[in-house]
Amino acid sequence: MASLKEKIGYALGDAAAGGITWKIMSIAFPMFFTSIFGLTIADTATLMLIARMFDVITDPLMGSLADRTQSKWGTYRPWLIYGAIPFGLIFALLLYTPDFGPVGKRIWAYTLYLLMMAVYTAVNVPYGSLLGVMTDDDNEKNQFSSFRMVGAYAMGFITLLCFPYLLELIGGDKLPDGSDYTVEAKQRQYAILGVFFGVVAAAGTLACGLLTKERLKPVRAEKFSFKQFADLFRNKPWIYLTLIGICTNFFNGFRYAVVAYMFDYCLHGDVNVGRLIINYTVFMTFGELTCMIFGGLSPWFTKRVGSKRKAFQLAAVICLVTSVLFFFIPMDPSYIWLMVAVVILTSVGIGLYSPLLWSMYADVADYATEKNGVSSTGLIFSSGTMAQKFGTAISGSLVALFLGIAGFASGTDEVTGKTIITITDMESVKSMVWMLFSIFPAIIAGIIILLTRIYPIKK
Repeated sequence: MASLKEKIGYALGDAAAGGITWKIMSIAFPMFFTSIFGLTIADTATLMLIARMFDVITDPLMGSLADRTQSKWGTYRPWLIYGAIPFGLIFALLLYTPDFGPVGKRIWAYTLYLLMMAVYTAVNVPYGSLLGVMTDDDNEKNQFSSFRMVGAYAMGFITLLCFPYLLELIGGDKLPDGSDYTVEAKQRQYAILGVFFGVVAAAGTLACGLLTKERLKPVRAEKFSFKQFADLFRNKPWIYLTLIGICTNFFNGFRYAVVAYMFDYCLHGDVNVGRLIINYTVFMTFGELTCMIFGGLSPWFTKRVGSKRKAFQLAAVICLVTSVLFFFIPMDPSYIWLMVAVVILTSVGIGLYSPLLWSMYADVADYATEKNGVSSTGLIFSSGTMAQKFGTAISGSLVALFLGIAGFASGTDEVTGKTIITITDMESVKSMVWMLFSIFPAIIAGIIILLTRIYPIKK
């Protein structure tokens, strides 16, 4: 029986990866790269597409490598213990804007982003695989998975809520009219926040590796074989679940990647309600808190419904209905609390299905072991991480692409090195932003509902 300390330790792993690094990468990076760092829309979209092709290779290879690791720390934990410091360091460097021209900035961003994806893979694939070797009790797997999601959403809540206040604390030069910070001040703010959050993420990752235990021994396939990869594509539950995983991250990815643009262009900047600053990170914080609560209720909800598959499907229905509802809210700051209310309702669905995804990956890993005779837990969980990165980054890339089509352009001046933003059709950009936060996710939620109906494992 796992202790509470171990469950909290396991939660710290996704608090670091999902609640800090991935949350900031999802919600801040599209705006950071185009409006602060100074990449063009095309460069930003291409960067995320290249990173995804990179992940298609590295994620399954990392899963296969993790399955064969043997050390005094176990099979998967050493990757967390030794990967913690590089994880935090590279994240910090990625939020630093060097004093380079367009080519130098492009090289810096591409190199650091690919390195971040590689180290994220090296840490997060073994982290996900831990769930398959800490316990063989299905109910306890659900509990670990629930702790994981609560940890991620709780840290995401803290990260996003603190973000605007930390930016204010760091401060910097204001624009001549005093309305906002200069781009140079924003670059300094993000660099300092990168160091702060990088240290916290490294500490959480290390604590997870040290506090968890591996109780089960995987049935190893000691020799590398491409047969394992071929077996994946004969595993129908894996195919359906991977598609579901990609779609859930498309759903979140569109919303997180575009929300900063929504506040800048649809709502005309931060919304002040008394002393509360509602910017794009605080806005999504309401959803994070809801996800944390309903992530904890997910095992209870699943028992009430009768199966993970049905619970997932009902949660996706909530996401579809509320996403459509958001589209009809007037594009006006005075409706901010109605927008918050709909985001909270959407997050009820996200919170309910998020823990189920990883618990279902454990079911797929057990199914594969029974069918093939050897463990491929790391390989299967790596596909979950790949789906996470693929869905989030491709959606971010598509957001950049669609905004470019609508009339948004950005870049770096070759002479001064300063970031330049040009909008040729403001109304078109605003309409596109609104749809990317509502209608596009609603379509994805509909696809999730269809996929869960045909998912073959009935647990």
